[in-house]
Amino acid sequence: MNRKKNGILLAMCVGFAMVGMTASAGEESFGQSIRQGAKTAGHGIADGARDVGHASARVGKKIGHGARDAGVGIGHGARDAGVAVGHGARDGWNATTHAVKQVFSKDD
Repeated sequence: MNRKKNGILLAMCVGFAMVGMTASAGEESFGQSIRQGAKTAGHGIADGARDVGHASARVGKKIGHGARDAGVGIGHGARDAGVAVGHGARDGWNATTHAVKQVFSKDD
């Protein structure tokens, strides 16, 4: 339940309680049932608000973990790319020195 629904439900409960109190001004048991109904509605609203809070916490945790995992993946990808570039540069240097030695007839 969202806040708008909770507010509407609370307003309806209060409205029913007011109508019930004016309709049965002298009946004590009817007033008690209205109070009990309002109490039950209040508990329902509190339970709904607690559920919304727990759901919000779960969603926040999933978003945070997803962002962390994405960052780790990006970092590892950058590291792997750097290693590949470094190895490629070393292999290129080795190939170049080997070719120069071949041209000038020198052994490796």
